[in-house]
Amino acid sequence: MSDHNNAKHPYHLVDPSPWPLLGALSAGLMAMGIVQYMHNDKSLLFIVGTIGVLMTMLLWWKDVLNESVVQKAHSAVVKHGFRYGMGLFIASEVMFFFAFFWAFFNASIFPTEIIGSVWPPKDITTIEAFGLPFFNTLLLLLSGTTVTWAHHAIMHDDRKGALQALALTVIIGAVFLAVQMLEYSHAPFAFSDGIYPSTFFMSTGFHGFHVFVGTIFLAVCLWRTQKRHFTSKSHFGFEAAAWYWHFVDVVWLFLFVCVYWLGGN
Repeated sequence: MSDHNNAKHPYHLVDPSPWPLLGALSAGLMAMGIVQYMHNDKSLLFIVGTIGVLMTMLLWWKDVLNESVVQKAHSAVVKHGFRYGMGLFIASEVMFFFAFFWAFFNASIFPTEIIGSVWPPKDITTIEAFGLPFFNTLLLLLSGTTVTWAHHAIMHDDRKGALQALALTVIIGAVFLAVQMLEYSHAPFAFSDGIYPSTFFMSTGFHGFHVFVGTIFLAVCLWRTQKRHFTSKSHFGFEAAAWYWHFVDVVWLFLFVCVYWLGGN
């Protein structure tokens, strides 16, 4: 193990780790399992690969926490690099959703003769925007305030307030997912019913997955706050989760306005 405390530079040189190699192998197995599943081959590769990826994530992030909390290896320069990395990751997520919005607007602004030259397609009954989707919009807007509350509490070393705010945010995220599952279970169309359902489920479904990931992210921050990992001077782990959550909020606002409200009328 390298002696981080005696280093003569502010950078963090990571110790040799098996996780990049194991993560790549696990991801490869998972991808091959997906291909075999698409060809109706009931292989265990996908399950083995998925378990490997999840274990790699868990153990790799555990090492990162150890570097931060125990080894004190995350200097100001290292945290600066983390911020650039998280910013670039969110930028890549923006482009990910941009593809779905492009597909939706291309189909809605220029409807083809195949779907009757109208949008929504005449055989599609859309979901009422100001029903469950509007309720979920209010939930995510509320969660944005509770995340900000948690950030303010951490900045002022108010551990109790941070725990309360993070717990509320995690609960709100779970309720959002439950409401979205209820909405999907009563949807008047299926994924294979045409361009409107496919773009709808791809965009809102992947957003729901991001809410799921963000809720886990914040739940880990809740645990870390309980363990006193965050201080007013060092809490990038929480900041990254808050940035991600605000990104999820903004994407949902675009989905609500463009897909549910304007695109559904």
